[in-house]
Amino acid sequence: MYQTSNISHGEALAMITAVKDAAEKAGKAVCAAVADSHGELLAFLRMDGCQIPSVYIAQNKAFTAARERKPSGEVGSNVLASGHPMSNYGDIRYTAWQGGLPVVHDGKVIGGIGVSGLSGEEDEELAGKGRAAIAR
Repeated sequence: MYQTSNISHGEALAMITAVKDAAEKAGKAVCAAVADSHGELLAFLRMDGCQIPSVYIAQNKAFTAARERKPSGEVGSNVLASGHPMSNYGDIRYTAWQGGLPVVHDGKVIGGIGVSGLSGEEDEELAGKGRAAIAR
């Protein structure tokens, strides 16, 4: 079950599996990444047929959501509204694209999940299904 500050490896695999199952059911291919509370990679899947850029984008979405404690698309909207570049975050892994969600337990962010390969809305929907796989 939940560790106090991070997603466990088993939970990360359950999240990846939920994304994979939902994408397969829809006949689509994505990359899915799960990160710990620091944004560092715990689990990753590239489905057959998913484009190569999605490998890094999914990981960056999970990183952004975990580090900023909010959806990656919200981070992007805030940056666009401020007129500042994403590079102000100081790490090239930050992304403004939708599809990364923080994973929260007892009010604390314990990690992030990122999905890439489809539209931002579809990526975020699949990330939500992954996150729900470990919800209590």
